[in-house]
Amino acid sequence: MRHNKAINHLGRQSGHRKALLANMASSLIMHKRITTTVAKAKALRSYVEPLITKSKEDTTHSRRVVFSYLKDKNAVTELFRNIAPKIADRPGGYTRVLHVGFRQGDAAEMALIELVDFNEAALATAPKAAKKTTRRSRAKKAEAPAQEPAAPAAEAPAAEAPAEEAKAE
Repeated sequence: MRHNKAINHLGRQSGHRKALLANMASSLIMHKRITTTVAKAKALRSYVEPLITKSKEDTTHSRRVVFSYLKDKNAVTELFRNIAPKIADRPGGYTRVLHVGFRQGDAAEMALIELVDFNEAALATAPKAAKKTTRRSRAKKAEAPAQEPAAPAAEAPAAEAPAEEAKAE
């Protein structure tokens, strides 16, 4: 049983687990999305998100700290040059884990883990404004538009008055 255990050991010893997560994090940074098991995706999410947060501050120290985790010079360069500027205003939640079914060989539950700001398909659908829902009754909503036209009518004569003065000159 794993009562009160902080991390999932993924059935590996410490050195193997660190190497696995470093390689998966490098692949995620380079390719922007990877497919793996759900357990590894969840472990990778908690491994890579602090590194992405660290990349917001582009200093020599933060680069060295991130390199000590990733152990891949190209992944560190990609993270600081391309990913960090795009996620600079995001306060967290840089990755998304999507369940994609079961692996055919052993029926392990598979997941797609991706960087949120780099999914072109999701970004293409995001600009559509979602319909705002409310828990209020519809009767109050019907009364509100009746009061709104009165206010613009009061503003309309004021807007026409300067136009008439301009014609007089």
